[in-house]
Amino acid sequence: MKLLFDENLSPRLAERLQDIFPASSHVDTLRLGNSSDERVWAAAKDGNFAIVTKDADFQDIATLHGAPPKIIWIRRGNCSTRDIEAILRRHAEEITSCLMNPDCAGMMLY
Repeated sequence: MKLLFDENLSPRLAERLQDIFPASSHVDTLRLGNSSDERVWAAAKDGNFAIVTKDADFQDIATLHGAPPKIIWIRRGNCSTRDIEAILRRHAEEITSCLMNPDCAGMMLY
C-alpha cells in the first residue's frame, strides 16, 4: 500500500519518502488539490492509498465509512516538513504493519 499526502502536507514528502513508501503521491500530483475530503477519500480508495493528513475530517469520514482507505493522522501542531518526515520515518515499521493488517483502520502519530 502506498501513501497519499493530503493538501495540508508538503508535496515534497512523497518524494522524500519513496525509499520506504514507494509509489506514494500527493493530492496535488493527482490533481485533487482543493477537492472535497469525500473526493480525496474515494480517490485514495480507488488507488489503494492510505491517506496521510493533519486534518481531523478524514477520521470523521473513517468513522462513518470504515476502511479502506486507512488513515494516518498526524496529531502535531505547526511543524516543518522535515519534522513530519522524521515522524513518518520513526514510525515506518508501525505504519507498514498497519497497512498490511486488515484489522487496522489507521493510526495516530504524534
